[in-house]
Amino acid sequence: MNIVLQNLTRFGDLLQSQPAVSELAAGGDRVSLACLENFAGAAGLLADVSEVFPLPGAKFLASLDVDWKLALATVADFADTVATRARPDCVVNLTAALPARLMARRLCGEAVRGFTLDPFGYRHESNLWASFLEASSTRRELCPFNIVDVFRKAAGVGQGPGRFALRRPEAAAAEEAAALFAGAGPCDDLLVVGFQLGASAAARQWPVERFARLAARLHEKRGILAVLVGAASEKPLAVCFREIFDGPCLDLSGATSLPTLAAVVARLGLLVTNDTGTLHLAAGLGVPSVALFLATAQPFDTGPYLEGCLCLEPDMPCHPCSFREACSRSHACLDAIDPEAVAEAVLAWIRDGRFPAGAYSGARAWLSARDAEGFMDLVSLSGHETTPRAVWLRCQRHVLRQFLDDVPHVPPARPLPPLPEVERQELSRLLSQSVDLLRLVEGQAGLAMRNPAMKKRFLASYNRLAALWSASPYLATLAQLWQRQAQEEVVDIDGLVARIRRYGACAAAFAAILQG
Repeated sequence: MNIVLQNLTRFGDLLQSQPAVSELAAGGDRVSLACLENFAGAAGLLADVSEVFPLPGAKFLASLDVDWKLALATVADFADTVATRARPDCVVNLTAALPARLMARRLCGEAVRGFTLDPFGYRHESNLWASFLEASSTRRELCPFNIVDVFRKAAGVGQGPGRFALRRPEAAAAEEAAALFAGAGPCDDLLVVGFQLGASAAARQWPVERFARLAARLHEKRGILAVLVGAASEKPLAVCFREIFDGPCLDLSGATSLPTLAAVVARLGLLVTNDTGTLHLAAGLGVPSVALFLATAQPFDTGPYLEGCLCLEPDMPCHPCSFREACSRSHACLDAIDPEAVAEAVLAWIRDGRFPAGAYSGARAWLSARDAEGFMDLVSLSGHETTPRAVWLRCQRHVLRQFLDDVPHVPPARPLPPLPEVERQELSRLLSQSVDLLRLVEGQAGLAMRNPAMKKRFLASYNRLAALWSASPYLATLAQLWQRQAQEEVVDIDGLVARIRRYGACAAAFAAILQG
């Protein structure tokens, strides 16, 4: 089968499509890729892709400024090119935005996995995993799954462990990287440590002086070559770093294309980075990392898809902070993680080949590892597995995995850590209300189909349940799913009742786990 995988998002998300591409190709499918033109270089790093179709977004926007009909013709020409050359039997669309849905529908009609539109132009997802991918984007702090695994499931694969292996850099890029390293002088006896100083926002960026203090400590104890990677816009950060760190340093910020960046990263012994696309590039090349997740960033959904990496987040009750509210603490999380603690962890990794368990000053420390089903998971190194958020994420991983797969609930093989009593009682009360409301909604659904006067009561109960879940810091993602599915067409009353019962089983499963 010919498949076009469509990912019209940023650098890191595009790289994280790789496991889905590989699984589709392993099943015998021919996979082409449609991506934004400015990330076509990154698309060239993806293995198992037969052809790349770069969408000329800049040209489209320029045309839109002149004449909307010209812009429409630009997109239509692109779609015609893809349809003619790839001849898709199916489109896998991993981008929820309306333009991407329109493009997917334009390319392959109803043969779309992931995000699309129904025949009437309403938003539609091919499975509940795709709905979850969009729903969880508004409440990232509640997402218990690595986005790579969610991509795999939304694409209709994801059975067993994912394989994240990017294409190795080509000879020309490898030679260019070698020449850049040659300019750093004789450093054969030094550990090569990469540092990505920037991030997508200043609030998600560990202070440069802390990166520099970490580098200085590592150089003092072990001897390192510090390699600075990043965009040209991050050059001022590199200048600041070099003013503090006086050890061997190769500043490549803004000096590499994406293929050459991949070749540079492939030469690193370790990468220390904020939550960036470079983190995922390293994971796909098998390079271990120390990743820092600040402000809204959290490692459970965007952590590295590679076992044995160290993920650090501030040990603060407010972390991760919400996308919907401004920080009220002047971004105190930026200074929470102690560079000395990070240095000691890296030195232990150099000595023993693994990051140690124990206290990490100012941080919650997690080690990336696979769970029993093959999904990427995090294991606490710092004793934070019994905190309320960690316990609830663990509960969600178990219940939502079965709910989204639409399989009967099976209790966990071993009891999960308990929530603190106050949180447990409040959540138990909320779930009990939810189960009662779902039974009411189920009964009203059947009556509403026969009695128009009951429709208002049915809709009122339906919306009441959505409001109940939306107000909860634990169930807001479930509310998003409930509301999104409410917008989809239901063929008949049996389909609607089956959907309601599915949510009822989910709420009951959560309640059972809380009771132990």
